Amino acid sequence: MSLTLAREATFRALFQLDFFKGPEEEYGSCEELAIKIALEDEDFSDLNKKNLLLVEKNVKGTRAHLEKIDELIQNSLKKGWTLKRLATADRNILRLAVYEMKFAEEKLSAAIAINEAVNLAKKYGTDDSGKFVNGILDTISK
Repeated sequence: MSLTLAREATFRALFQLDFFKGPEEEYGSCEELAIKIALEDEDFSDLNKKNLLLVEKNVKGTRAHLEKIDELIQNSLKKGWTLKRLATADRNILRLAVYEMKFAEEKLSAAIAINEAVNLAKKYGTDDSGKFVNGILDTISK
């Protein structure tokens, strides 16, 4: 359960960072601030040190590979769709899952990453987000 909470905190930090429009050299400090704000939620008060480090590693890792991650997602969208058209929650859930499947030091299996992403999408997205996230991630995992 704590890994799921760490993943949720990571998603919340990435969601916040998606609204930041400053110069790239400021991302480091903004990442730290987004992580801090996400972790202030009482829901995450029980995360242990290992899980807190995982949140930081996943936020920074996702941001470091953002261009490649976004390219993978974009290539999986139907013609006429762009990343910017996606709901912010869906976009960042996809980014985190792709990072965990393709770029993380300890990669997650596609099945686990997709399941966790679908659960986040059901919680934070629209009624159709779970199906949408599942379809895109299934395409990327193949």
